[in-house]
Amino acid sequence: MSVNIKSVGMEKGSQYETIITTISPDGSKNAAPIGTIAYSENEVMMRIFTTSHTAQNIIKNREFISNITSNPKIFTLSTISNLPEEYFTDDNIPILKDCDGYLKCKVKTLKKARKSNDPVNSDGMSIVIKAEVTEIVKNREDLQIVNRGLYMLIESLVNYTRIDMVDNELKEYYIDRFHEDKRVIKKVGTKRDKEAIDILEKQLKEKGYDV
Repeated sequence: MSVNIKSVGMEKGSQYETIITTISPDGSKNAAPIGTIAYSENEVMMRIFTTSHTAQNIIKNREFISNITSNPKIFTLSTISNLPEEYFTDDNIPILKDCDGYLKCKVKTLKKARKSNDPVNSDGMSIVIKAEVTEIVKNREDLQIVNRGLYMLIESLVNYTRIDMVDNELKEYYIDRFHEDKRVIKKVGTKRDKEAIDILEKQLKEKGYDV
């Protein structure tokens, strides 16, 4: 049976927020939220800093799990510290309990990279990882993979409904937020997200706002 990441809602060229899980040298399980780009129907790509535990584990093991979940607590805990063992299944594969689904991934290429325009300063160089998706497991047929583009669009829409009713200082803030939301959507959003933010931009211009 062929593998196609469209089956979990991933659109080629768009970036999704998944929990990447790996095994550390001491055998412990590691989890981290990582933006995962749909590269082709059976490949994903991501860029992470080489100083992270996730990067070091992937470099060593050449494999990882991309867990699909919309659980905000898991995103938070795996960002601020290592996710407790109780969140993982009992087997030796680092899969999250109660995840909506997951992709088993095997590394194809590792390439060090440093982006000159990256707003994040880090002593460690980043690494671009391209991996083949060897297996897709769906624990829920109605799973929803997280894409930041939709959430940024919703924030822009909320601000749009208020922009005519606030003072000039807040208007300026909303316009600045629109620019940032649009930047993120154009970078990571789906085709529909990008079409929607363009519609909103046109409407703001028709109202006379400088966007």
